[in-house]
Amino acid sequence: MSSDAGERGWIERLRAFDVCTISDALDRLKLQGVVSGLAQRSGDERVAGKVVTVRLGTGEPPPGPPRHLCAAAIEAADEGTVIVIEQRTGIEAGCWGGLLTLAARAKQVAGVVAEGLLRDVDEARAIGFPVFSRGLTARTARGRIVEKATGVPVTIGDVPVENGDFVVADGSGVAFIRRADIEAVLAAADAIAAREAAMARALKSGARVSEVLGGHYEHMLKS
Repeated sequence: MSSDAGERGWIERLRAFDVCTISDALDRLKLQGVVSGLAQRSGDERVAGKVVTVRLGTGEPPPGPPRHLCAAAIEAADEGTVIVIEQRTGIEAGCWGGLLTLAARAKQVAGVVAEGLLRDVDEARAIGFPVFSRGLTARTARGRIVEKATGVPVTIGDVPVENGDFVVADGSGVAFIRRADIEAVLAAADAIAAREAAMARALKSGARVSEVLGGHYEHMLKS
């Protein structure tokens, strides 16, 4: 199997799980990855995909022709990519906006996760483009922040994220999975989801909730 085919398979499997299941799988494996407080500001669906990272900051931009924040990430993205942005300067300025949303949708980017503030949220909502962010603002990035690099390590919440890692995001939160851990996390999530499905069937058939949850739920994270 080619590397691309393997990645597509991982992402298809990842899309089957909500963030809570992935969080439980990470707990079972004693891995870090869950970030809370990044609310879904637009779009209704869960997002899962491979990460392209962007780091924003202050001061002078890198040498070379001027470039708009996050444009390089969109150009580097494949169908189903999730762009992950770090904007931890403390300056109130949008790290993502309406024209970027249009460009990302045209490139079939799956969504955006921003450790920072989102601008032009109504435009993202109008086309149902999924964006998760720390907050909202009307303030432009122009004259306030610059793009430092694309495809470099970033920190989201307290989680280090590498370009090429994987992410799942929904209404409960965001979970990052290191590329080296993806197979183990997917296997753990498969097992947890199967156990939860069996518990749901038991509850629907009339089993006592104390028996179902007491006998199974408390041991959910054990191998």
